[in-house]
Amino acid sequence: MQIETSRLRLRRFLPRDVPEFAAYRSDREVARYQNWDFPLPLPAARRLVDEYSRRDPARPGWFPYAIELKQDEHLIGDIAVNRHPGGAQAELGFSIARARQSQGYASEAVRGVLATLFGQGLRTAVAECDARNTRSARLLEHLGFTYTRQHAFFDRQRQKHMEISQFILPAERWATLERQ
Repeated sequence: MQIETSRLRLRRFLPRDVPEFAAYRSDREVARYQNWDFPLPLPAARRLVDEYSRRDPARPGWFPYAIELKQDEHLIGDIAVNRHPGGAQAELGFSIARARQSQGYASEAVRGVLATLFGQGLRTAVAECDARNTRSARLLEHLGFTYTRQHAFFDRQRQKHMEISQFILPAERWATLERQ
């Protein structure tokens, strides 16, 4: 499944994405609030891209979309959707390369995914971010998500406890916002 927005193409990962994927996933500033292996060497990036390209976006579980900038067809980030069994709820997560941040791409990608998911009958979208990641929290709230709670977990890679903020967006609120 491919999703198009005015500036972006959200699509399956392709082998040509490996260098750019490894680059932004290895950027300390991009990885700072993420829970992934850091840095990401090219062989590991190649394995992940291969694995991601074989996933089914309609099945329960995580499906990562590559975020491609239409104007130059370069990978600028990713947005992942975790569909829950039954299809009523999904969780979102996103990352944008540092050079492409603060240009509205994350907001545009999330909005495109939400429009598609809610158009397919999704009832609730959920998103989480590191409690220190105020930019992502503001983006989610700007798109209509409501902060629901904060919870902690132990990050094994970083060997420390992390505080996570959770947000929720029901279909009814999305529909109201889209009509405005």
